[in-house]
Formats: sequence, structure tokens, C-alpha cells
Amino acid sequence: MANMPMDIITDLFLRLPASTLVRCRVLSKPCFSLIDSPDFISSHLHHTLQTGDHLMILLRGPRLLVTVDLDSPDKVSDVEHPLKAGGLTEVFGSCNGLIGLSNSPTDMALFNPSTRQIHRLPAEPVDFPEGSRTRGYVFYGFGYDSVNEDYKVVRMIQCKGGAADELVFGFPYEVKVFSLKRNTWKRVKRVLPAIQLLFYFYYHLLYRRGYGVLACNSLHWVLPRRPGLIAFNTIIRFDLASEEFEILSFPESLAHENIDIGVLEGCLCLMCNHEFTSVDVWVMKEYKVDESWSKVFSVPKPKSVESFDFMRPLLYSKDRRKVLIEVNNAKLLWFDLGSKRLRTLRIKDCDSSYSAELLVSSLVLGCKGDPSEAKRRRERRALEDKMMQQRNKRDDFLSKGFKLVL
Repeated sequence: MANMPMDIITDLFLRLPASTLVRCRVLSKPCFSLIDSPDFISSHLHHTLQTGDHLMILLRGPRLLVTVDLDSPDKVSDVEHPLKAGGLTEVFGSCNGLIGLSNSPTDMALFNPSTRQIHRLPAEPVDFPEGSRTRGYVFYGFGYDSVNEDYKVVRMIQCKGGAADELVFGFPYEVKVFSLKRNTWKRVKRVLPAIQLLFYFYYHLLYRRGYGVLACNSLHWVLPRRPGLIAFNTIIRFDLASEEFEILSFPESLAHENIDIGVLEGCLCLMCNHEFTSVDVWVMKEYKVDESWSKVFSVPKPKSVESFDFMRPLLYSKDRRKVLIEVNNAKLLWFDLGSKRLRTLRIKDCDSSYSAELLVSSLVLGCKGDPSEAKRRRERRALEDKMMQQRNKRDDFLSKGFKLVL
């Protein structure tokens, strides 16, 4: 490889998964510099997103967090991360190879499972208003702001005063946004009144819906109709560039249906749930263009499940003849668009219930990782070395003392 032209090495490296590239850094100083360069990291991510190569599924469940190679479901790897502390770490999003992790609203991080690099978010306190003593529901969103070339985390928290206040409509809340580029939090002051409703009638009832769905530089949540309270379904979007909330239009025919929200091939999609028969999937092919909404396929209820409590599409197969779907946070199935048949995607040593996120192999966050985390590792190693030296001195002293006695 020493005599190989650098442009050929670059082209070769672009085709390799990030986990392999981390090991290739030791080949030579030019390879080390190339793989760590921002231009190569960006080019590698672009190539991976364009080709769909090295795509993984992140499975999460009670005491379970693993990655599965989509082309080789038998290739399962545990995800060990520094935020793991014996409790249940929440995974609240996946974007460009990074995942959002949370032990609490003040203990959060961005983590790259491929390179094992982490960036801990600075602890941001919850600004409780006067009279509020505890927090209620917490909603997260994570995505890449392509306009400002920045990764951002959205944190929405409801504040409560006491048990008696639960009968009162209008709990106070706060919305804050973290910018990785600035490494700071910022409070969002202009918030739609509809955001208040997220904390009451709906989101805490159904798993996952507190996580924003990323599509077209925005995070999205569905606020569904509730008889006597909310007349029709509403889609709320948070623009990552302007950091403002808006209402997004969708077909009027779905205004009173049982709907959920997802993303398919980068396009926002809606799942219209007919619980005992099927789920219709609608896609917004051109963002913020109402006429671009269209129903693309309908998935019949599998015989192996009693009802469609939850269903969402994840991705098309490379030949576009099948769609991988997640059902009831417990199963992954391939749905054949032609024959309308369903086939279970079996994953080695993974029989428990789980939810799934798509994860690409990338070098985002680099191979060096968070400087503060690296500093903590150096300090920890220095402390361990010091303790080892003290232990060795003690052992030498004891061994000499015993020799004198003898």
C-alpha cells in the first residue's frame, strides 16, 4: 500500500465500513491523516448514504442494545457505551451514524456505535417556574440541520407542581435546543399552543411517539384528535434551521383517522391504522407540497399478531420489491409489494421484544471523539498508573521487610 497512489487509497477507503477504517488509521501517517480529515468523513458519509452499503439496524429493548448487519442478520454486536450505568438508557434518535442517548434530561450524549466515540452534552438544568417542583413528560428529538451544518437535540419538558395540579389544564413547560457546533443549549421562546397538548392527551399513552421524526431538516410529532378535546389530527414540525414550530398540512381524508408518523427514504410518511385489518402508508413525496401526498401501499395484518398496535415502514429493499416493516415493537418483517406476503426477518439470539432504528456506518464525530471525554480517559489512566505505582512500592517495601525478618 506504500506505493499505491493516494487517490486510489481514498476511493478504496470510501467503500469500507467505519469500524474497519478505524483500524486502518494505524497503517501509515498518510492513512491516519486521511481518515481523520473532515473532508473524508463527509465524503464517506455521502457515499454510504448514496449506496445504502453497510446499513445496520439498532435494536433496543429492556436491557438490550445491539446492532444487526442488515445484509447478514447473524452478525449481531452489543453496543457498549460510556453512558451505560446499570439503568435503562433511552435511545431517542438516529441520524448519519449517530444515536442520541439519555439517562435523564440532564445526562445526555451523542454516540457513534461504529467508532465508539461519544460527545457528552453539557448538563442543562430544567428551569422550573415558580410553584413547579417536579417534571412530567419529557420528549426528545435529534437530527442534522443541513442548512447550518449542525447536529441538534430538542428537549421538551413538562413541569408539575403537585398531585392536585394534575386536574388543572395548562402545566408549564420548556423547550430547549442543543447545538453540537456551539456545544450550548438555547431556550425556544416562541412555541405553538398545540405543543401544550402534547403533554396531556396522547404522547405518554403510546410508546415512541415522544420522539421527533426527522425528515427534510425538520422534526415532526403527531397530535391526534380526541373526542371533546381536539377536533382533528395535527402534524407539528420543528424547523431545525430556524428553530421554530409550525403546523404541517396533510390530506383532509386522514384528519379523523387513527394515524402515526414515520419516514421512508427521507420522505415524511403517515400510517393510517385500521387496527384489525391493515395499515395504509401515505408518503409526502415533495415536502410541504400538499398535492404530493399519496398512498403508496397497504400492509395487511399478519396472522401471527392479534392487532396492529403499532406499525411503521423502515426501508425498501435494494431491488425495491419489498419493504422492511416494524410491527408492535416486537417483530421485523419483509413485506413483498407484489405478492402482499410477509416474511419474518430472523435475527440471531434476539427473541425478546424490541424496537428498531436504522443506523448507517459513519465516521461522524471523528475517531478522536469528544475532547472532554478523552481528557477524562487520560486522567483516569493517570490515576490508575499512580495507584499501580503506589501498590508496587508497597509490595517492594513488604518484600524487603520480610527478607530482613528472615
